Amino acid sequence: MATMTKAGPDTRLWNPEADEHDSISARTFGFWLYMLSDALIFTGLFASYAVLSTPMNLAGGPGPAQVVNITEGFWQTLLILGSVLSYSLASVALKAGNKGGVALGIVVAMGFAAAFLGFGLHDLGGLMAAGNGPDRSAYLSMFFTLIATHGLHMIFGLLWMLVMLVQIARFGFTADVVARLLNLRMFWQFQATVWVLIYAYVYLMGAY
Repeated sequence: MATMTKAGPDTRLWNPEADEHDSISARTFGFWLYMLSDALIFTGLFASYAVLSTPMNLAGGPGPAQVVNITEGFWQTLLILGSVLSYSLASVALKAGNKGGVALGIVVAMGFAAAFLGFGLHDLGGLMAAGNGPDRSAYLSMFFTLIATHGLHMIFGLLWMLVMLVQIARFGFTADVVARLLNLRMFWQFQATVWVLIYAYVYLMGAY
């Protein structure tokens, strides 16, 4: 007569690494949905800018050719692309489990981003000092709104990076930390994409 053996636990039903990967993927997908809503916001801002940058909305004030500074915008473009590159190098270090490399990449990315914001504040401050603030015309109101909205996203990204530096030092590369780092990479690349569109449409096309 055959003997029956008691079946042990089926370890194939649970894989910690697979569960961790699924958790990160789910959070990344959720963040993609947020990014789509953010893209709709900027789409609306670009559409509004296109309408309000026409001569009838200048109210006797300066137009795009007198407002935009191509040189400063160019340097801002280089800075934000440098920031994205630095964060990408941090992502490479993340795959290798190199905490120091990740932290260094984030710090450098923050430095580039801070310089980017410095140029933006100087540009907007100069316009206001010349009496061309957002209350001067519908066009200037939309110009300030578009640039300031992107700037606020950049500030949020800087604060997020600062928080991630603290979490990396305190918790290491847990599933939660890795998911936030990956989402931040998407967010940062999106901000760079938006700025390139701003520079091409608002600065380059507006200057001619």
